[in-house]
Amino acid sequence: MRLVTRPDLDGLTCAVLLSHCEAVDSYELVHPQQVRDREVVIGENDILVNVPYQPACGMWFDNHLLTDSQSTPPQDYRGRYGQAPSAARLVYEHYAPTHPELNAYEELIRETDRLDSAQLELEDVLSPDGYTLLGFTLDSKSGLGDPREYFLELVPAIATKPIEEVMELPSVRERAARLREQDSQFREAALAHSQLDGPLIITDFRSLDPLPVGNRFLIYTVFPDATLSLRIQRGRAPDTVSVSGGRSIFNRTSRANIGIVMSLYGGGGQPGAGACVLPAATADAQIAEIVAALKRHA
Repeated sequence: MRLVTRPDLDGLTCAVLLSHCEAVDSYELVHPQQVRDREVVIGENDILVNVPYQPACGMWFDNHLLTDSQSTPPQDYRGRYGQAPSAARLVYEHYAPTHPELNAYEELIRETDRLDSAQLELEDVLSPDGYTLLGFTLDSKSGLGDPREYFLELVPAIATKPIEEVMELPSVRERAARLREQDSQFREAALAHSQLDGPLIITDFRSLDPLPVGNRFLIYTVFPDATLSLRIQRGRAPDTVSVSGGRSIFNRTSRANIGIVMSLYGGGGQPGAGACVLPAATADAQIAEIVAALKRHA
């Protein structure tokens, strides 16, 4: 079977669990928008994880808001959907009754929950280590480049090694070192390209190539009074703009449902975070609408 998922820590943990329980023989690492836009051909031998549902798939696991009626599964679908801190938690709950040996991954699942739901402390952002740092080295918004080969290397490593040994792998050390070394430059770039609009941080990286390398949560340390952030950058495809939003992980007073807002523009997400891809020609006008919608519930 082929596992179709995101190349982040949640996708990595899901890959470890599913490879233990199903005959997974290949991986397709995608952006959710590629699945939503039907850019990826899906069949009955595919397990979709942490991406929108597609009717042709064999199994599906996800914890994001269902905002597209065309991506709503039938009652008899195989897999699990629900409110959870991570998709990995749903995969674990699905298989744990028949695979008690998955308890060996309890720490990995717990730390994946923490990072995927952004239940982080200030120290996790300023001086990350262990699974949190590993997750940041996988995060596409960290700017460390395509993580595909890196992800494939990590699947067997995480499945068989303690986190201390994984963090000593040359590829992990190289990515972690780059992230730490460039954090101060990222802060400077974020400050130079950000403005505070009431409670909302708007960061526009469209003029930067390449994107600055750094931990995306650092923006909340630069603007500690903000309750929301919006990050704008060039999209993967030409003439597109990627927009992602999040609630502050330190000032948690916002009630804006970011996933719902992003779904109005062809994207999606969770209440606390979401993203969409816009046509470059209409992006500025649509971003203004997104800003207004977020500020209403900031």
